[in-house]
Amino acid sequence: MDLLAQTPCAGTEFVPDPADAAAYAWVLEHGRLDPAALAGHFTRQGLDPAAAGDALDRLTAWQLLQPDPSDPGRWRAMPPQTAITALAAPVEAAIQRSRAELAERQARVAGFLPFHQAVRDSGGAGEIEVIADLLNVRAALDRASAECRSEVITSQPGGGSRVPDAMEEALRRDRALLGRGVRMRTLYHHTARFNGPSQAYVEAATALGAEYRTAHELFGRLIVFDRELAFLPLSDGTWGALVVRQEAMLAYLCDIFEQAWSLARPFAAAAEDGLEQVSQELDRTIVRMLAAGLKDEAIARRLGMSLRTARRHIADIMDELGAESRFQAGVAAAKAGLLDD
Repeated sequence: MDLLAQTPCAGTEFVPDPADAAAYAWVLEHGRLDPAALAGHFTRQGLDPAAAGDALDRLTAWQLLQPDPSDPGRWRAMPPQTAITALAAPVEAAIQRSRAELAERQARVAGFLPFHQAVRDSGGAGEIEVIADLLNVRAALDRASAECRSEVITSQPGGGSRVPDAMEEALRRDRALLGRGVRMRTLYHHTARFNGPSQAYVEAATALGAEYRTAHELFGRLIVFDRELAFLPLSDGTWGALVVRQEAMLAYLCDIFEQAWSLARPFAAAAEDGLEQVSQELDRTIVRMLAAGLKDEAIARRLGMSLRTARRHIADIMDELGAESRFQAGVAAAKAGLLDD
């Protein structure tokens, strides 16, 4: 059924102009279009007779007045629902034409897909691709997830903090992958263990079959699907991505991930080892970085924590060591056996 016929004026009520209402009622009663007679009727009703002609023009444009097919000399006042359908007809026809034109253009563009796939399969152009905006990055990731067959490996620096409102959406995607038998492995910084939303997300995803490990330091952000397609962040700090399909580079990225994975600690071990031990290891790592001369910003970035949190850790460590400078902290840490040989 026509939508306009069900909901006239898109739910907005309009009160007809008195002249339009009087003209419509007169034609409805007399069954003819006579401007002179209508002007006389307007005068008797106390309306401006000069407004009669304009009212008839408007009613005709709105399809409320139409010639009688059996007698073109006469006009009929049409039911409003019939006028609504008549007004909608050309608009709906235009929409149908636009849809047909769009479908034709899409079909023509789709005809180039074999050429694009052939180039990708041949190892030629397309092995490295830059996606500059976040919207297209998300679309590419959605396609890769839908086409993934066996494995997803991910490195997510920064603690893996999850916004609670986005957790359910992420879990739905993970559930779809895991439900197809896809193995999912993710590396987080140790700081994820101290983040409540991240703990809840990992617990829920682990129950679905995903695997998580944490490390003090990670090599950077990375997502790889089936060891055939990798997504890397752009170096300009935007939300764009570098898409890699080149075989040798993919093998190199996967080797880096596997090395980090083998040295990382299972996320579930937090309950066994206790967060205190992880915290102590974190402090030892910070001490080594201080002794190596790293600045606060570099320490925060490498450990996946905010600059404020990193500085709080540094201040606590220097206080425990009784040091007033980084040099003194390094000496005290060396004497206490906190540094590697």
